[in-house]
Amino acid sequence: MNDTRLNVVLVEPEIPQNTGSIARTCAAIGAPLHLVKPLGFSLEDRYLKRAGLDYWHLVDVIHHENLAEFLKSAQGAALRFITKKAAQSYDRIDFSGEIYLVFGKETTGLPEDLLQRNKDHCYRIPMKGEARSLNLASAVTLVAYEACRQNGFDRLKLDGSEEFS
Repeated sequence: MNDTRLNVVLVEPEIPQNTGSIARTCAAIGAPLHLVKPLGFSLEDRYLKRAGLDYWHLVDVIHHENLAEFLKSAQGAALRFITKKAAQSYDRIDFSGEIYLVFGKETTGLPEDLLQRNKDHCYRIPMKGEARSLNLASAVTLVAYEACRQNGFDRLKLDGSEEFS
């Protein structure tokens, strides 16, 4: 197994329910959640809290004032940008070491100039051509669990013994 530390980064998320659901995924896999402002909602939003349910205390939430600040703080880190504009599939990502999975806002995705500067580190989720995109929370969960799978679900509970006692 690799020594992986997975980070999930949301750049300017707009929908509180998505962010709450993503926080729940981060809690389940032990990944820090980076929120890059401006946010399209208040962190006190009831939908955000309801979607995260009682998982918020399990999530290390890190706030960044803007994209430039985040990029400066993550300088030298392995940033992997998830975008429908990429040529390569997310299953090609090497999920070893410290990885930052960077996702854009629901309506417009990541900034074009950022993607252009990082073409070799952009990945997509394959889907039918007629499908515009996946829900952000679904996309984050899908890619994050691929990272967990590639690393043998290290540090995650694999058995369901408590379900049938």
